[in-house]
Amino acid sequence: MGEVPEARAPAQTGKDMLMGDSAAAMIEQLGLAPHPEGGWYKETWRGEPGADGRAGGTAIIFLLRAGEASHWHRVDASELWLWQAGDPLELRLAASDAGPVRTVTLGKDIATGQQLQGLVAKDEWQAARPFGEPQHGYTLVSCVVVPGFDFAGFTLAPEGWEPQA
Repeated sequence: MGEVPEARAPAQTGKDMLMGDSAAAMIEQLGLAPHPEGGWYKETWRGEPGADGRAGGTAIIFLLRAGEASHWHRVDASELWLWQAGDPLELRLAASDAGPVRTVTLGKDIATGQQLQGLVAKDEWQAARPFGEPQHGYTLVSCVVVPGFDFAGFTLAPEGWEPQA
């Protein structure tokens, strides 16, 4: 596996601290750690390795508190985001550095166009953040990567970078 990049410090505002009690409890109860792209995570499954030694797939639990974001990054494998609980999630995607950026909103309100799952293609740029006015103070998702996630195939964009349309 590749080297794990240093985690970015999660952003906090006064509003985050007021709403963060349930998020803090979930982080502690689920045993989540800071993720290099932002947010909090724990790997929950790593499939058997294939002939090339890479896991067949991996899964993580991933939490963003209100005001936090998963910064622009890409992975050398397909990734399926599955909304679990809390506030909706805005998943932003771009096929190349030039964009354009398209948005998928994950959440439980199917009637307004939210989706329970969002697929990110191999090598597609992605970023995520809680969507709308926070009601829960966090967004909880699971992410499944096939073939398995490896930090050697993870590219984190420089802070402030966005695909140009």
